[in-house]
Amino acid sequence: MTIKRSFRWLGNVGLELIVPAALIAAWWIASLHSTDIYYPPLKEIVETLHSFWFFAHFGSDAVPTLVHLGIGWAIAVVVGVVVGTVLGLSELAAEVVKPLLEFVRSVPIVALLPIGLLILGIGPTFQVTVIAFGAVWPVLLNTMDGVGSVDPILVDLGRSFRIPHRLRLLKITLPAAMPNIVTGMRTSVSIAVSIVIFSELMGATSGIGYQILLAQDTFAVAEVWAGVILLGLLGYLLNVLFRGLEHILLRQHRNMGDLQR
Repeated sequence: MTIKRSFRWLGNVGLELIVPAALIAAWWIASLHSTDIYYPPLKEIVETLHSFWFFAHFGSDAVPTLVHLGIGWAIAVVVGVVVGTVLGLSELAAEVVKPLLEFVRSVPIVALLPIGLLILGIGPTFQVTVIAFGAVWPVLLNTMDGVGSVDPILVDLGRSFRIPHRLRLLKITLPAAMPNIVTGMRTSVSIAVSIVIFSELMGATSGIGYQILLAQDTFAVAEVWAGVILLGLLGYLLNVLFRGLEHILLRQHRNMGDLQR
């Protein structure tokens, strides 16, 4: 059984890589003899990616971006799950704060960046804060929906067995709402990646976004392309890591489904 799963996993990975590999090959061949300054050969871009990002600037720029992204996203998840759970459990509280939530989340985060920059100044605090603020909404709203739509039979079953409220929350409500929560977390990851780059374009002295902007100002086109490709690679790797996290978080939910069947 393990061997079959291994072959199935390898087959899935192979299918995922077919289209990217074909596109890379086509790009490499088409740009091989390019003399256009705006579209350098892919070979030159890859060499720049290797020398500029993976060695010269990985520790000084890529690592800070990843650290700020991770901290901001983690804060967004914690705040979103806690506040979303409270609002999902209380219809009255949800109705009271709903207008405020709709107002705040409707304001584009890009429009708030200058205000955040004025208040917090250039630096990690500004970047982490705007990432957390922009990425919290998918988690919060999906948690509200998930907690509020938990099967009442499960809740009544917990009450009938006189399970303490805290255990009902941890063992019944949150596991049942976990698919919604995970969906919000997945959406917030892509939002967080976009926001961290926007924040580095405006208020940073290091980071991937800062280096891309600097390369643009100095007309280092290959470095700009290399930075964009690096962002794509990081996005793909984050998606792969999130799949593993998703499998762990949804394990208890799957077990509950097996018990119900």
